[in-house]
Amino acid sequence: MGGWQLLPEGLPPEVRHFVEQLRLLKDDTGLSLVALGARTAYSKSSWQRYLNAVQPPPRQAVVALCRVAGLAGPDAERHAVRWELAVQAWPRPTTAPDRPPGAAEPAGYEDDPTLPWWDRPEPAPAPHPHGGRLLLYAVLLLLALLLVAVVGAVTLG
Repeated sequence: MGGWQLLPEGLPPEVRHFVEQLRLLKDDTGLSLVALGARTAYSKSSWQRYLNAVQPPPRQAVVALCRVAGLAGPDAERHAVRWELAVQAWPRPTTAPDRPPGAAEPAGYEDDPTLPWWDRPEPAPAPHPHGGRLLLYAVLLLLALLLVAVVGAVTLG
């Protein structure tokens, strides 16, 4: 793995193995980090953090790298399993002095990793601000028409 910086000392074996495999996969693509970022929607600096074991990648980043590398089926699934094992073992930063205990973890340790824009579900349409009032007016208009029809039928009959 030429050109890669040494991984930090004391990394759990699951993390070390995962990052080494990720590096090999990236090298097999022949892409620079800039080109990889352009093809996966994760920036060059994000890939640098992931491939140097500074921060665990979101699962979708691993899926995107597998797609770019042409992996599918069992080969891609192996990387997903390695990701799961690595994320569970990934060393968590100690609580920062300015962050109270129980406060949210720093970026990169979320339970629900970010998704690229093409994998995000469509947001639910926002309710119209006057939707409730419009419905009320429609019901009142319907009642008024019904009343006019009943009164007209009674007077004609």
